[in-house]
Amino acid sequence: MSDEIEIPPRRPLTLRDVSEASGVSEMTVSRVLRNRGDVSSATREKVLKAAKTLGYVPNKIAGALASSRVNLVAVIIPSLSNMVFPEVMTGISEVLDDTPLQPVVGVTNYMPEKEEEVLFEMLSWRPSGVIIAGLEHSDASRAMLRAAGVPVVEIMDVDGEPIDAVVGISHRRAGREMARAIVKSGYENIGFLGTKMPLDHRARKRFEGFTEALAKEGIEVMDQEFYSGGSGLAKGREMTETILKRSEKLDFLYYSNDMIGAGGLLYCLDHGIDVPGSIGLAGFNGVELLDGLPRKLATMDAGRIEIGREAARIIAGRSDGTITERGQRVELTPKLEPGETLRRYR
Repeated sequence: MSDEIEIPPRRPLTLRDVSEASGVSEMTVSRVLRNRGDVSSATREKVLKAAKTLGYVPNKIAGALASSRVNLVAVIIPSLSNMVFPEVMTGISEVLDDTPLQPVVGVTNYMPEKEEEVLFEMLSWRPSGVIIAGLEHSDASRAMLRAAGVPVVEIMDVDGEPIDAVVGISHRRAGREMARAIVKSGYENIGFLGTKMPLDHRARKRFEGFTEALAKEGIEVMDQEFYSGGSGLAKGREMTETILKRSEKLDFLYYSNDMIGAGGLLYCLDHGIDVPGSIGLAGFNGVELLDGLPRKLATMDAGRIEIGREAARIIAGRSDGTITERGQRVELTPKLEPGETLRRYR
C-alpha cells in the first residue's frame, strides 16, 4: 500500500473507506476503532492513521437509526468564562428555538488537541450541523469537518479560508480601524496589552491590523505586555501598573479585550491619572456588562449576538432544505464605540 492515503469524495465516510485506505479488513478496522479484540500495534497504527487522515468518525447511533441524524447542532467554542461566547450562544438559541434543532455545547479551552477530542465525540452522535469558533484548526479537525456530511459554519472571523460557511468580522480590519481612531485623536506613544497570541488567532489578527495601520502613520507600538490564563479586572490592573511603570511616556493603552481594559481604567482612575487627557484607553468586544463603569471604555463591537443568529439561520435553512447551496459567507462590520476614554478627533 502506498503511504499516500487517497481521500474519497465528499460523502458520509464508512468503515469500508478506512479499510481500503489502510489495507485492513472492515472487521479489523471495527475492532481497532472500538478498542476491542487482539490487534497488533502495527495494524492498529495503520488503521488509526488512515481514520485520522480521512476524518472518519464512528457512528454512535445504532440499529435502525444508523443512517439518521439527530436534531442536535454541535456548537464548539473556546471558553464559557469569556463573556463573548455566552452572547453568541444567545443568538444561536434565539433562532434554533423556533426549529426542531437543539444546540449542544463543547468547550476547547483554546487548545487544538482538545478541539479534536470534542469534535470527534460530538460528530460521533451525527448532529445535523456544526457551528465552530475560528478558522484555524488542526489537520485532523479539518478532515473531520470536511467529512462530516453536514453543514459547518465557522464563526467569529472571516480572515482565512473556511471549510464551508463562515460568519464573523475581519479582525484585521477591526485592528486597523482602532489604530486610525487612536492616531486621529492625537495619541502617539501607544502600548498594547493582551493575551499571548499563538493560540488566540483572532487577537493576533487584530494586533497585525493594528500595527499595520500604525506603521502607515510612521508609528510603532512603544511597549507590550502579555498574559496567559483567563481575562479579568485584576489582571488588567496588574498589567497596566507594570507597563506604565516601565514606559512612563505612554499616552495610549490598547487592550485585546474589554475585561482587562476595564481593569486598566480602574487602575488609572484610582491613581488619579487623567483619562483620556493624559492617557487614552480602548478595549475590544463591546461587553454590555461593563456599561456600569465610572467611565465608558472605548471599544469595538463585533456583533456577537448577530453572529450567533446568522450561523443558526444557515444551519436551520440547510437542515430543512430552504437553503440548498453551500459556502455561505456573512461578514459583519465591526463598530467603533469611542466611549469616554478616547479623545474626540482633532
